[in-house]
Amino acid sequence: MSDKFEVKGSPIHGNGVFAKKRFRRNAFVGVYEGELTTENDTYVLWVEYDDGEVIGIDGRNELRCLNHSSTPNAEFRGDRLFALREIRPGTEITFHYGEDWADAKNPVPARSTPLPRAPRAARGAV
Repeated sequence: MSDKFEVKGSPIHGNGVFAKKRFRRNAFVGVYEGELTTENDTYVLWVEYDDGEVIGIDGRNELRCLNHSSTPNAEFRGDRLFALREIRPGTEITFHYGEDWADAKNPVPARSTPLPRAPRAARGAV
């Protein structure tokens, strides 16, 4: 359980992630934790690297409950979540699932911002 955010009922959809503390613009919020996967599932975040490689993380912590917004207050940079603007306590933390997601009847999986390739020794379970 995090001292930064909590999961509770959301007016957007089901459960959501809500700030327990204030986050300033560009502040680190948390890490999307889980096992690496190549299969899509409900809580998989797809991390894309500059070289085009894509790795899935099957979410196991509270951040798996983040909801989509077309005007998000946070964004993933790889598996790390950062505030796009100030987020006050009690505010739902949201991110944009991707350009193909918003209007699709069968949405594509969520993706993070592309990252430079990490050295092979730095890869593994998140």
